[in-house]
Amino acid sequence: MEEVAAKASSVTAATDAAARSLARSLADSAWRAELRRAVADGKETGLEAVADKSRTRAGALLAADVAAADRSVRAVKGLGADTGGLLTVTLAGAADSRRAPLVAVAASDDEATTVTAYDASGGRTRWTRPGPRHAGVRRRDRREGAVEAGLKVLERELAAAGVSTASTPAAAPATSAAAGTGYWTSRITSVRLNDDKETWIKGDAEIFSIVSGFGIDGKVRVDTVTHPYLNDEGTTYYPNQILVNWSQYKYNLADVVMMEDDGDTNYSALAKAIATALLTIADLGAYVPLVDPVIDALPSSFWTDDPDFVDAWYTLARETTGTRDGAAGNGRMTLDRYWVSAL
Repeated sequence: MEEVAAKASSVTAATDAAARSLARSLADSAWRAELRRAVADGKETGLEAVADKSRTRAGALLAADVAAADRSVRAVKGLGADTGGLLTVTLAGAADSRRAPLVAVAASDDEATTVTAYDASGGRTRWTRPGPRHAGVRRRDRREGAVEAGLKVLERELAAAGVSTASTPAAAPATSAAAGTGYWTSRITSVRLNDDKETWIKGDAEIFSIVSGFGIDGKVRVDTVTHPYLNDEGTTYYPNQILVNWSQYKYNLADVVMMEDDGDTNYSALAKAIATALLTIADLGAYVPLVDPVIDALPSSFWTDDPDFVDAWYTLARETTGTRDGAAGNGRMTLDRYWVSAL
């Protein structure tokens, strides 16, 4: 527990230091103009990448600081250098070429009611709502596929521990008919969250689901599904996204735990916690729901600024259609059956 908290603290410290360095660098008007062009129209941009391209001394100095912060964040998340920079910057409010914007950075605690903002002299202030003109530094980068890379780590670690995943050689389908013609899936036709577990300064949520059940071989199986479109709470999305591939499951039942990556997630630690819980569950010839073991396996820190629990759906059946509320009452999904034909 203390080790996880220390890692989360180190990520927060690295992000905070990068934000402070960015704020000081924006005293340089030439660099400020470069950055403004890079993040025009509220575009979220990799901070290390834009600083690396700068022709100014201020940008070059910032690039070194951000590179160090990015290395720290990747190390805590268990990701390789090929994942790319995980710190991004956005610019909010009206641009003013004569004044450096304040730089805001999110607190690590989702329950925090304020965020920290730095000015060009290194001064610090606290906000309870978005400032009129500010740059935001966040621990995320969809363009670099941080969540996707993390889930690959998760599946690889689960497979190494003995849990069947997409990284495990595929088992034979349960029936020869499925092998020859295709397979049934459960497809999300619409989904809505009341609370996406993300604060305003952190921007869009990064939602993923852990689908669990028993594989064709009778061993516990886990598949991961990313939901990159699920950006905002209170909004209904219509993704037509496949959630469960039933050809990989022994029973026509599976469980779904939906989570949100806050940025401090160590996917290797998450995999070990889940594997430790699931590998104690044996197939006794009848389906055993796996939501509770997955949730119980999460360290308490995973309820703060590690992956946030969003909601869970128990015992979804292959025949399940229509709208289902999550057990926590936070999420709502509409599902249909979808046949995927073989090529």
